[in-house]
Amino acid sequence: MSEPEPLLPVDPWCLREPDLDLERLGQMESLFALSNGHIGMRGNLDEGEPHETQGTYLGGFFEHHPLPYPEGGFGYPESGQSLVNVTNGKIIRLMIDDELFDVRYGRVVSHERELEFRSGILRRKVHWISPSGRSVRIKSTRMVSFAHRAIAAIAYTVEVDQPSRIILQSELVANEAPPEIVSDDPRVAEALEDPLVALDRDIEQRGAVLVHRTRRSGLTLAAGMDHDVDCPSQFEIENEAREDWARTTVVTALQPGQKLRVVKYLGYGWSSTRSVPALRDQVAAALTSARYAGWNTLRHAQREYLDEFWDAADVEVDGDPAIQQAVRFALFHVLQAGARAEGRAIGAKGLTGTGYNGHTFWDIEGFVLPVLTLTAPKAAADALRWRGSTLDRARVRAQTLGLEGATFPWRTIDGEETSAYWPAGTAAFHINADIARAFHEYRLATGDEDVDRECGLAVLVETARLWRSLGHFDRHGRWHIDGVTGPDEYSAVVDDNVFTNLLASRNLTAAADACVRNVQLSKDLDVSTEEMAAWRTAADAVYIPYDEELGVHSQSENYTRYGEWDFEASRGKYPLLLNYPYFQLYRKQVVKQADLVMAMHWVPGAFTAEQKARNLDYYERRTVRDSSLSACTQAVICAEVGHLRLAHDYVHEAALVDLRDLHHNTKHGVHIASLAGTWIALVEGFGGLRRDGQDGEELGVDPALPDGISRLSFRVRWHGHRLHVEVAEGEVRCRLLDEDPDARLSLLLCGDVVEVGSAEPVSRPLRSREPLLPEPPQPPGREPARHSVVV
Repeated sequence: MSEPEPLLPVDPWCLREPDLDLERLGQMESLFALSNGHIGMRGNLDEGEPHETQGTYLGGFFEHHPLPYPEGGFGYPESGQSLVNVTNGKIIRLMIDDELFDVRYGRVVSHERELEFRSGILRRKVHWISPSGRSVRIKSTRMVSFAHRAIAAIAYTVEVDQPSRIILQSELVANEAPPEIVSDDPRVAEALEDPLVALDRDIEQRGAVLVHRTRRSGLTLAAGMDHDVDCPSQFEIENEAREDWARTTVVTALQPGQKLRVVKYLGYGWSSTRSVPALRDQVAAALTSARYAGWNTLRHAQREYLDEFWDAADVEVDGDPAIQQAVRFALFHVLQAGARAEGRAIGAKGLTGTGYNGHTFWDIEGFVLPVLTLTAPKAAADALRWRGSTLDRARVRAQTLGLEGATFPWRTIDGEETSAYWPAGTAAFHINADIARAFHEYRLATGDEDVDRECGLAVLVETARLWRSLGHFDRHGRWHIDGVTGPDEYSAVVDDNVFTNLLASRNLTAAADACVRNVQLSKDLDVSTEEMAAWRTAADAVYIPYDEELGVHSQSENYTRYGEWDFEASRGKYPLLLNYPYFQLYRKQVVKQADLVMAMHWVPGAFTAEQKARNLDYYERRTVRDSSLSACTQAVICAEVGHLRLAHDYVHEAALVDLRDLHHNTKHGVHIASLAGTWIALVEGFGGLRRDGQDGEELGVDPALPDGISRLSFRVRWHGHRLHVEVAEGEVRCRLLDEDPDARLSLLLCGDVVEVGSAEPVSRPLRSREPLLPEPPQPPGREPARHSVVV
């Protein structure tokens, strides 16, 4: 199985589309999307048409819709949530004399777009000849500001080759046609058709502000625009506004070689509580501030923000140019998803599309936050605080289910459960331990106790209470958790899922430890000494299924006794969930995504080296990777047990899922967790980064490189330090990038405890990773593509 050819040129610091391909508009709209976690803009063409899916989104801004059930049941969520396509401010229409610029008409001489990862700028250059033969050159530069959370901006320049009358129409448009509906239920379609009700409009000197409210969720949105115009000849400006649109029109006449330049400033804000005047004025003030700063200041602030990020987050890969580009693309999108979310959920697609209705899942705490914690810890802290803010709703959900503590939702935007399918939704209780793990690892990596005190302790306590009410002791004193679903959604409502049991055990222990650190706060939560002791007892007695005959861990109790799946018969029928009933999947040994293998990654101390090798060998043969979350985890464990070539193939699969559209659904938004997994696979897999020691507070590095990578360099933040790790020529070198010459960091480097400073790097020779077993095969037809180096 060979890897698909790249659609776009491979460049280490940018993503460039040299020609416009209308057949791939949807994918490019997602790849070129810009966001800061608060505002998200798909990479639509400035003129608005043609498009696959118009998209402008605000983090946490959603509409309710009915959840269709053929048969209801107690505890089923009653209302769904969907991300709303809010007022579109990207549109800039251009007329040359009486001809509308449209790439579908006339002749496109050249068309290029480039997303720069270091500057956070999307550039577009077009040379177009109209049907009547008029030549025009257009340059567009777009940004969503990291430094100014409420602001986006577009610099738009027009140059003509013949004397021409130019009419430029800059627009705000609300209630655009919704994206494709993921449900056939007409009630869902009705809820998302024209979801915004007009409340107010205000025409400014060079722009306008529109205010709308969602019909059902009652969220109020203000969107505004303002403009700077630079033109060598006389021009006129006209402003109009209606309920669902506003327009600023610039009219001028240009001579050959003259340029019209318009800078469009966009401001967005929303609230569930603020009044219409307050929200309108908030956006107007943000626009005034942006226009006062000017385009160049905004651009410089964008670059400064990203310089600081890359200084502590960059990954360098020599020998594999495709992965070098992919990991920076991945880090850029992960940063965009969470940088300024600040009190809002990070969705599985970020703000790049409406896939999964804009919901957040366990993917974020499991894959995205570990990356942000070590590269952009403030963004990770904000995401954790959002999750903590939903704790009361999780408590109510637990009560509904007859459980103690808190049960966090499988999928949500505002903290309410919206999953309509129990076996792969609410039954996946492991999300609660995944969330607890994210809080725990954030504190270990940063040393920041504030998040712990603000909300982390309460989350750890309430999730520990959940596990104690879910689990039970058998007559032999072993502690079990029955009737749950692990990460593998092809095996549902099982007993003693290893991943779930191990994560629950760690959750219980972390909660008890947190209470010891925060005695008074734990008393405020009514935690007693007896309750903490009960948590530790359950954690120590957790039952982990193991098949003595096969010499492997059973993914759940009796899993290795299930019938084998006929992989030959299912060739070409992937993903299986679209071609086979769940009933058949649930009773066979077929793994949708890494589950037991993920347990070995997340809780490595629970397995010996031999167990890891044998478990991987067993489950590789049964894992079909029908989820984009699987490849990165398989890469990490393959690298750990010595299958470096196979790990390299999995890195390619995780890294290129969107750049090569491997799942044929990138048009719905990029796969944020898989992109985060690219970093995880490289840094934790080949870089060997681990949290070592009994409590995980010591950082460890033990790298190994595949033949296709000659050098790997990465940077992480750890307890306020910036650590640089370089792997090349058979050795690993570590040093701090801190300005303080006396700074020191204790590190477990290739098995040796060392102290790393900023003066001279500390180095060690790489340790050999000889595999215990031969490289395992995968199910027929599900082998990862053999990567090829593309220059």
